[in-house]
Amino acid sequence: MRVKYLNNSKKDFLANQKNEITESFIYEKLAAAAKAENDRSVLSHIAAKEKDHYQIWLSLTNTEVEPDRWRIFFYSTIVKIFGLNFGLRLMERGEKLSQSVYTDLKSIDPRMVEVIGDEQNHEQELLNLIDQRELAYIGSLILGMNDALVELTGTLAGLTFAFTQTHLIAFIGLITGFAASLSMAGSEYLAKKEEEGKNPIKSGLATGLSYILTVILLVLPYLILDQPIFALLVTLSLAVVVILFFNFYIAIARNVEFKRRFFEMLMIILTVSILSFSIGFIAKTYFKIDV
Repeated sequence: MRVKYLNNSKKDFLANQKNEITESFIYEKLAAAAKAENDRSVLSHIAAKEKDHYQIWLSLTNTEVEPDRWRIFFYSTIVKIFGLNFGLRLMERGEKLSQSVYTDLKSIDPRMVEVIGDEQNHEQELLNLIDQRELAYIGSLILGMNDALVELTGTLAGLTFAFTQTHLIAFIGLITGFAASLSMAGSEYLAKKEEEGKNPIKSGLATGLSYILTVILLVLPYLILDQPIFALLVTLSLAVVVILFFNFYIAIARNVEFKRRFFEMLMIILTVSILSFSIGFIAKTYFKIDV
């Protein structure tokens, strides 16, 4: 019975065997790059356990497999760009998906009980390892980005109908954006002065920089394109991409729901843009602006 199951499932066994050796290499790379001694110790321990799991699968398949080099490169790069917190959260989601496979195999090989226990321990070790200091100023970054997305898309939408020259719209948008970014940075600085454990200067800079970078991205189409309506459509598309990216990052890093946050912010921006566009239409018609 066991041999029959093995023969019918060898492809799946090899896939899990490849997963174990791949994750062993990933954790080894993360351990080598970790700055804290405790982080290196935990990651090296998990890497060794994953290699042990590979040996168990090897005893069932009698076939050596190579690690997934692309996956190793992907996670190593993700950690370098977005930090250990985000990378480990992403890895943790993969671990959760693989545990269902081990649960089905308990009756096939008793060693799978040990493997399941190791995987569950890995999850807890990773959760304990995740350093929340990387996310200390994420709230300030989000504040700046969210405000810039809502305010600038609304402003640009209103200006798009009021004026016909894209460079003029871009000029007004940049001035408005720079002034607003300084105001936001100052407000965040004053707000964080009242909170313990936060550096108000870093918080203010995080808010101001994320605001102005978002402003530059949203204004860019008006500096490149000559048609205001087309430039607005491109700006709105860029806004959707930014919302998608940051909400995905937050969903992984903070382990929160993605869809609700994404669609909530998307609806706010679209509503503000439509209302601002309407105000621009009314202003142009009433004041007879033709610039």
